[in-house]
Amino acid sequence: MTFISDVLAAVGSLPKPLLVLVTGALVLGECTIGLGFLVPGESGLLIASAAVTDLGFFFVLAGVVAVCATVGDNIGFWLGRRYRLKMRETKVVRKLGQQHWDRAGQLLRKWGIGAVLVGRFLPVVRTLMPAAAGTSGMSYPKFAVSSLIGAIAWSATHVSIGWLAGASAKYIEDALGRTSWILMAAVVVIGVSIWLLRRRRGTKQPEVAAAEEPAKDVAA
Repeated sequence: MTFISDVLAAVGSLPKPLLVLVTGALVLGECTIGLGFLVPGESGLLIASAAVTDLGFFFVLAGVVAVCATVGDNIGFWLGRRYRLKMRETKVVRKLGQQHWDRAGQLLRKWGIGAVLVGRFLPVVRTLMPAAAGTSGMSYPKFAVSSLIGAIAWSATHVSIGWLAGASAKYIEDALGRTSWILMAAVVVIGVSIWLLRRRRGTKQPEVAAAEEPAKDVAA
């Protein structure tokens, strides 16, 4: 087995409920402001999604991830509503990068609730966007709807990518395994053919030399 197979096998061997629980916790942590720079939610989601083998588990994992992402967004929104403009100067935002906070604000001013959808697919910005939306004074119903739609789209997209990547990795490794056997067989056949050809030529040379000797004697 290769390294990719080992990783996929380790992930796939986890009990499905535990896998869903851990993945949901990682996503919740990443989408909650203050934890986004500590928790590898997106990476964990892609790795976990590689263990998806059927539509049933796909919908379960994608649904749980979407709910956890939405909960994380809501926490960020209400923190932004609570602290308003002070959020930009907090240690958390400085740690994540104030330029990302400013970018989130620019998107909100330009696109409104559409920025919440777009921001979901932008690294770091998706962690700050909910708090920035709360700070901007956006109404909660609008934010909640856009956050839920964005979370569902983001979750379905990443679970699909992980599923396809896992299936592709397994297919490629299987194909490479079959190809290696074919190449090995071809090398053996070619090697044996060359050896037989050389051996045949080697036996013919003494016969030709022996046939030429009488001809030389007659000429003399």
